[in-house]
Amino acid sequence: MAAGSLGPPDRIQFEPGARRLQAVRRRGKHANEPARNTVAMAKRSYGTGQLFVHRDARGRERWYGRWRVGGRRVNRSLGSKRPAGSREGLTRAQAERKLQRLIDTELHAVVEDRLSVGDAGELLLEHLESLGRKRSTLGEYRSYLRIHLGPFFGNAALDKVTPGRVEAFIAAKRREGSATKSILNYLGLLHSIFDFAERRGLARRNPVKNVDKPERPGQTPDIRFLDDTEMDALIDAVPDDARGPTERTLYLTAAMTGLRQGELLGLRWQDIDWPAGRVRVRRSFVRGEFGTPKSRRSSRSVPLADEVAGELERHFQRSAYQGDGDLVFCHPQTGQPLDRSRLLKRFKAAGKLAGLEHVRFHDLRHTFGTRMAGAGVPLRTLQEWMGHRDSKTTEIYADYQPNAHESALVARAFARRSNRRSNLSETELTSEHREPHSRAITDPS
Repeated sequence: MAAGSLGPPDRIQFEPGARRLQAVRRRGKHANEPARNTVAMAKRSYGTGQLFVHRDARGRERWYGRWRVGGRRVNRSLGSKRPAGSREGLTRAQAERKLQRLIDTELHAVVEDRLSVGDAGELLLEHLESLGRKRSTLGEYRSYLRIHLGPFFGNAALDKVTPGRVEAFIAAKRREGSATKSILNYLGLLHSIFDFAERRGLARRNPVKNVDKPERPGQTPDIRFLDDTEMDALIDAVPDDARGPTERTLYLTAAMTGLRQGELLGLRWQDIDWPAGRVRVRRSFVRGEFGTPKSRRSSRSVPLADEVAGELERHFQRSAYQGDGDLVFCHPQTGQPLDRSRLLKRFKAAGKLAGLEHVRFHDLRHTFGTRMAGAGVPLRTLQEWMGHRDSKTTEIYADYQPNAHESALVARAFARRSNRRSNLSETELTSEHREPHSRAITDPS
């Protein structure tokens, strides 16, 4: 391979990650300086290593190769340099070929000894960040890596992690009392780490593929939602302070539009289409950051009932922040987003004062789903209104849909038995009418 030629694509993509890992491990600031008595070569493409000549004190020259794997620098002697007019030693082209063979054969060996799950996880997170993955998602992944994956697998090299070790991780998390859904989330990130490492040539296999994962829990059949009386009690329990009017309108809007909490906190006045009677979901406020809604389907519009439209109009009139870009549900004194933690504490306090057991803010969204299903809204339409990516999520409201024909179908199926019961009742009634006459005949007295 000629000097400066491109190497395999996976190594070209890996080098920026290697530099990131170098920073993570706090390498010395002079790590990239060439060795003394070396002849510097032309700058090469990422992933092809570095070829240089070292001259010793006697003037003898040798070819050396240098490359990086997993954030660590590898140096190898390739052989003596061929002097001009001689047949002894290696030419530049021969040294190039030997360098690439060494990179290919030693890549896995070095990674096996050095790169851990935590190291590979950091490289994956950097890659996802460069692709524009949401900050909230990256925050969750970093939490999984720091609290669960990193401590358990420790400094074990990637290719030392076996399916049995992954199963031991599952068992350990079960003993700790982690929910099945949480364990599946950890395994999902672990699978992504090994998949990324395989594609970059940093691991030989993905051990998570060969592991029997816990069964994903099904949807609970019980949905907590509020009826009219409970909803009125909740709104009446909101304290009459500076935040009260905002929170009353917020709770009503949540229950009558089905918007998620982050979507409500990120809602602007320009997102309310008054003439069309709709609210348009275009962004969300999650973990202290504005961003796009949860999924592509979450960008949507939801119809506004007259009651909630009227409340929003009155809320607009008393708000000090009425610009198109201002938040609908902002702090009444600063115009900044409401603090999620404090909002939930005040919501729970109002629920407790209203006598509502175990009510959550998300139950307001369930209130919208059950009410719409009960009103006969098709599940496909309800899926669009609620922004569910998967129709299976919307199906939890299917039991609340009325069907005028179902009762008639059941009655028709048991019509014969119903007729039999009717005939039996008539027979019993006739016997009762005849019984006094019969006793009069047989009574010996």
